[in-house]
Amino acid sequence: MNDKKIIDLYWKRSEDAISETANKYGGYCRSIAYHILHNKEDSEECVNDTYLRAWNAMPPKRPNCLSAFLGKIVRNLSFDRYDGYTAEKRGGGEIPLALEELESCIPSSFDTEQAVDELALADMLNRFLSKTKPQARIWFVRRYWYLDPVKEIAAAFGVSESKVKMTLLRLRKKLKQFLEEEGVRI
Repeated sequence: MNDKKIIDLYWKRSEDAISETANKYGGYCRSIAYHILHNKEDSEECVNDTYLRAWNAMPPKRPNCLSAFLGKIVRNLSFDRYDGYTAEKRGGGEIPLALEELESCIPSSFDTEQAVDELALADMLNRFLSKTKPQARIWFVRRYWYLDPVKEIAAAFGVSESKVKMTLLRLRKKLKQFLEEEGVRI
């Protein structure tokens, strides 16, 4: 079923909306949650909570891209749960590593709030990514949005881990330079 029909089901308050969403986007949402949480049960809970949030959001919202809408919800729910884990001294995995890789080219939250609002930073990031080669852009998004391990990215594209790491390193350096040229203090 296409996205428009699924969204229409939400607007009609049909419970089929959730089953159709699960059929089409369940794997996608589970993948996002699992890469953040590394726990099947918690990931499944976040996915179910995503369906509930989508149900409560539509109407009034009518997303243009259902996959992005659901992806954002499940990602935020997963990060909230992850924050709960790290507060309890549990966790690990790809999140600290990915954030550490980005910290040299993205300003801290405190500096970002002072220097530029989140929307401006997101716009700059989108403009930067639109100028990169498609494969490098995909690797960047998979690593820093979906938090895919470098090993998985390399395997998916049939390249070495070192090639992915080097490409990401170069992109981070270019991103840092781009943001500095845009007036963002790093």
